[in-house]
Amino acid sequence: MQRPSSPNSSRALLFRDRNFLWMLGGAVISMLGDQFTLIALPWLVLKMTGDTLVLGTVLALISVPRALFMLIGGALVDRHSPKRVLMLTKYVNTVLLGLLAALVLWGGLTLWMVYLLAFGIGLSTAFSIPSGTAMLPSVVKPDQLQAANSIMLGLRQASMFLGPLLAGLLIALSGDGAPGSAEATRGTGVAFALDAFSFALSTWTLAKVVPLAGRSQAAPQAVFSSVAEGLRFFWRDNALRSCFLYWGAIALLIHGPVQIALPLLATQLDLGAAAFGIMLGAHGAGTLAGMVVSGIKPRLRVGTLGLTLLLVDAVIGLLFIPMGQISTTWQGALLMGVIGLLGGFMQVAVFTWIQRRVPPAMLGRAMSLFMFIFMGLAPMSAAVAGWLMRSITLGQLFAGGGILLVGLVLVALATSRIRDLRDPEPAAAARA
Repeated sequence: MQRPSSPNSSRALLFRDRNFLWMLGGAVISMLGDQFTLIALPWLVLKMTGDTLVLGTVLALISVPRALFMLIGGALVDRHSPKRVLMLTKYVNTVLLGLLAALVLWGGLTLWMVYLLAFGIGLSTAFSIPSGTAMLPSVVKPDQLQAANSIMLGLRQASMFLGPLLAGLLIALSGDGAPGSAEATRGTGVAFALDAFSFALSTWTLAKVVPLAGRSQAAPQAVFSSVAEGLRFFWRDNALRSCFLYWGAIALLIHGPVQIALPLLATQLDLGAAAFGIMLGAHGAGTLAGMVVSGIKPRLRVGTLGLTLLLVDAVIGLLFIPMGQISTTWQGALLMGVIGLLGGFMQVAVFTWIQRRVPPAMLGRAMSLFMFIFMGLAPMSAAVAGWLMRSITLGQLFAGGGILLVGLVLVALATSRIRDLRDPEPAAAARA
């Protein structure tokens, strides 16, 4: 029997594979560009209006089409070429972000234009996310997939550390004046222009990628039937159903409000836009460190996998409680770094658990549903949080979110079997 290749040898072979390198280069460029828009868009809205309800509305206009069409996007990717769908979304995003940058830099941007462009970006993202995650298995050999995923995931987290820092500094240096002034939004225009350029450049690198031969698409199936089939499968699996419901509650009650709270917190700190970038960068660095720890100590658990997951979430909830009371950037960066460390450690374990539990034929729809929860539901709840911020303080929002997360953990401990989830054996076959 042929011995399996070691992780080090798999990585070495990947870095000699020009096909993988073209995809890797484009992914890194695109991921860095995404971080610029992640910082620039909420900052633009706050500088234009200073209204958290408007910010929540913009985030909802991104999230609603993304949420409504993400599962459909995953089904279409299963039916068509991931590369073809991904290329189309890159063209669309290049145009949308280029237009947004031009309107900001040369004037003429109004709130209804921001709403319209946010909706277009969200709709495009509903198809780019599933196509991007489905692309890698068609580029590398099966025995190289784990190493390729490790490289991609690590670089993604590195971009989440470096990108916000660069974006925050760029906005601060290019223009961060008084709200409502032209100088207040000039830096965001530069950030949008760089993201548009990153999409154009990554489109060129993606065109160089040649999918491996023999990776035929699944038999054609009606899109809505395919989505319904996947949802029925996940609902019948008790463990998957419990986890998806639990993560959905976290996305609605915690992740959404935080999307409003963090940029608002940054406006009250010593470094302004740079503080926002530093806190998100610290979270990205912590997440990357947590993934490294998970790779070194893959079996580091407090009892079972499920019990460890719940314990980590409870600690994160406790860390959120004092966030609204901080007065300096370094305090926020420290808390966000620790939260990222814990979340990164569990992210690797959760992804591995899903990949080993779900049959390969269902994996694309499973990951679409997982991403729908955190990238679709969370921003929708951000709109509600923006409305709430007119009645409560920032400290109350953070404290309430932390207490809710601890409460969700206690409910899950008392009413579900999440605590009994165990790590599957690496060699175990996927469930049928």
